[in-house]
Amino acid sequence: MPLNQVPNQAELIPTEKEPEAVSAVEAGSLEELRELFKDCMRCPLGSGRNKLVFGHGISKTPLMFIGEGPGADEDAQGEPFVGRAGKLLTKMIHSIGIDREDVYITNVVKCRPPGNRNPEPVEVASCMRILENQLKLVSPKLIVTLGNVPTRALLPDIQGITKVRGKPVQYKQWTMLPTFHPSYLLRNRTAMPLAWKDFRMIASMAFETAE
Repeated sequence: MPLNQVPNQAELIPTEKEPEAVSAVEAGSLEELRELFKDCMRCPLGSGRNKLVFGHGISKTPLMFIGEGPGADEDAQGEPFVGRAGKLLTKMIHSIGIDREDVYITNVVKCRPPGNRNPEPVEVASCMRILENQLKLVSPKLIVTLGNVPTRALLPDIQGITKVRGKPVQYKQWTMLPTFHPSYLLRNRTAMPLAWKDFRMIASMAFETAE
C-alpha cells in the first residue's frame, strides 16, 4: 500500500504479521525514514496536521524518550515536546546532568490528535512501523516511555503507569523504563518526587552514572 494512502480500520489493527510490515520499511538513517513518511496519510490524523512531528536528537544515543503524541505547539513547530510539558521534560533531563541534544525524543504517533486526546488504537498501529524503525536506527541502551500510551503501545498487557513506573522491563532487545508523562506531572505535582526518583535511575541505567 502506498504510504500516502489511508487504509481502512481493519487494515490498521495489528496482526501477527505486523512485524513483517514494520521490517519491510528500509531506511539507512533517521533522515531517510523521515523522508519516507513526510507525506504519510495512513490514518485520518494526517489530514489534520500542520507538520509531521517525527523526532528530535542524535541518531546514536544510549537514551530514547517516547511520548504519546504532538500537542498544538509541537504541531506548529514540527518538533516534539516544545510546549509546557516539553519544558518540564527538558528541565528534568538537565537535572540529571544530560543535555536534551544528547538524547532522542519522539512520540508514538507523529501527528496531533484533535483536542490533544489520547491516540486511538488504529492511529497507534499506523505509526508503529515508524517507531520500530526509529528504535532500530537509534539503538538506545534504555527506552523511557512517558505515560500509559507509549508504555502500552510497546507492551499492551502491562499494568497502568502508576503500578509500573520506575520498574525496568524488557521490550524485545531493549530495556524499557516507564515513568509519568510530564503533562501528568503538571497536573499532579504530588507525583514529582517519584518522577525525580525515576530520572535518577534513568541516568544510572543509560549513562552508568551514580544515582
